[in-house]
Amino acid sequence: MTTPIQSAQLFFLYDNHCPWSYVVTPLVNEITAAFPDLELHLLHAAYFDGKSDSSITSKKAEIAQVEELANKRFSNNYKELLSQNANSTISANLMTWAQHKTPDLALPLLNALQNAHFELGNKLAEQSDFDEVIATLKMSPPAKIFKDKLSKDTLMQLEEIFSLQEIINTEAIPALLLAIDDKLILLNHNFYLTEPKAIIDAVQLEFNQHT
Repeated sequence: MTTPIQSAQLFFLYDNHCPWSYVVTPLVNEITAAFPDLELHLLHAAYFDGKSDSSITSKKAEIAQVEELANKRFSNNYKELLSQNANSTISANLMTWAQHKTPDLALPLLNALQNAHFELGNKLAEQSDFDEVIATLKMSPPAKIFKDKLSKDTLMQLEEIFSLQEIINTEAIPALLLAIDDKLILLNHNFYLTEPKAIIDAVQLEFNQHT
């Protein structure tokens, strides 16, 4: 049985176009389900801007590595997108808006966007690409969210991400950070990719050690 913790927060630094972030999201799902009092902060890093120095060969190699380490197979729909440069600008704006305005829907939104991208092969690059997900979740984001430039709120959130990355001394995404009072703990998500539920015991252990 998990112990409820009052003064604890979970920070997930990610990009919903990032395949590594996709396989780490199930860990976030498990942690938040096991610890419903844990305050969740989904921080979209806006990593993909429509430009890329990576070749299709290197992208395929990365996907193969993710598949092996996470025991996950990506859909052909998604793999067909690898020839194009990913652009997560609108996703970053939408997720930042959801985190601030409708936090209870932020994690369901992230899961829905990742399913659309990695399972259905949706590029999530323009407003119409988001219509079905938004309608399903009954959300009403403002029109400014869908401009192909980062919103002011997203830019402010990026400053928060940079501060956290400076503390943990890495700019790598995804990153899972557990904050307990004034302690910030970097969770090693790589240990749990093939068995997401196992991270619950790891988080409980941190609570036991720091409270």
